[in-house]
Amino acid sequence: MPLQAHYAKTLPKPRFRYTPCIQAGPHYQLAGMIALDAESGQLESGGVAAETDKIMRNMLGALPEYGLALDQLVIARIFTTRFDQFAEINRVWEGYFPEGTTPPARTAVGVAALPLNASVEIEFCFYREA
Repeated sequence: MPLQAHYAKTLPKPRFRYTPCIQAGPHYQLAGMIALDAESGQLESGGVAAETDKIMRNMLGALPEYGLALDQLVIARIFTTRFDQFAEINRVWEGYFPEGTTPPARTAVGVAALPLNASVEIEFCFYREA
């Protein structure tokens, strides 16, 4: 099965050589996202909650370009340099998956550093049947 690359005009352009979204059959893997503004390329300020919200908004903005919907999100992997503030990350997360919806599986990992000194990075995996 050939891999298919997808790019979203709503996301910041990659600064390095990687594919923002790669499709393998019904599986879509979105590269880890940090809280970059698409126009300025600057990192969102305001701490882990603001960064988490910007990542989620960026991801949601790209989904129509990828032909995906939030209810097709299977797993998310959250990386943070501020694990002591994970409650703030979780509070934002829960706003996107309120009671009564089925949130995706999720992994959270504390790390020493992230690109551009971000506090949060999230990667997403989707599944869309043909």
